Amino acid sequence: MVLRGVASPGSRRSVRRRTAAIGALLVFLLASALILRVADRAGADADRCRAFTADSVARAAQVSGSGDRVVVIGDSWSAGLGLDRPAASWPSRLPGAVHVAGFSGSGFSVHASACAGVSFADRAPAALRGGADLVVVEGGLNDYDRPDSEIRAGFARLMTALDGQRVVVVGPASAPSRAAAVPHVDALLASLSDWYGVPYIRTSGLRLDYLGDRLHLTLAGHDAFGDYVASRLARLPS
Repeated sequence: MVLRGVASPGSRRSVRRRTAAIGALLVFLLASALILRVADRAGADADRCRAFTADSVARAAQVSGSGDRVVVIGDSWSAGLGLDRPAASWPSRLPGAVHVAGFSGSGFSVHASACAGVSFADRAPAALRGGADLVVVEGGLNDYDRPDSEIRAGFARLMTALDGQRVVVVGPASAPSRAAAVPHVDALLASLSDWYGVPYIRTSGLRLDYLGDRLHLTLAGHDAFGDYVASRLARLPS
């Protein structure tokens, strides 16, 4: 006999089974959504990396000037991301035969970019295949969210890769979208440059023109940045 208003053991087991089934379904749906989101993100990152690689190759093919061979290793500012003519990016304002190894999103840190093997240290050997009278390393904005230990490790690897070269490091400007992080990265890079005995050019005090993303430079911004770096290079002992 089943008392009215009191669930039988069988009905309670049925409710528990339905609850468990609903819970399992929810977990499955959430897991599926997460997998799809991760897959979409991975696909987007892969597409972005392919595009940045193509941009890097195209920029490397554009050599400006003549004279001493200058190799610039840098990020999207060197690559000219956002410009109608990337070959007009700031390194084109430097004296000498300027070769640019720029890769958007890259930095001193190995994980500054989601693309594999594009940190400055990783790309330095290829950039130096033709030799160099001067190596200019520009970056830091993409290291804004990386731990100090990772920046230090990347800088050390870079110095090893550039051993025997004349090197100058150009620090990050205060791009509005990442300005809050620039002072710390700037100070750390200046300290590391001093430790390794390489000149450091601060650009964090420059007032530059930026695109709508508040991260990348307009053509006028590139001209001003390049002219400033060129003027500072001219003051360094040869």
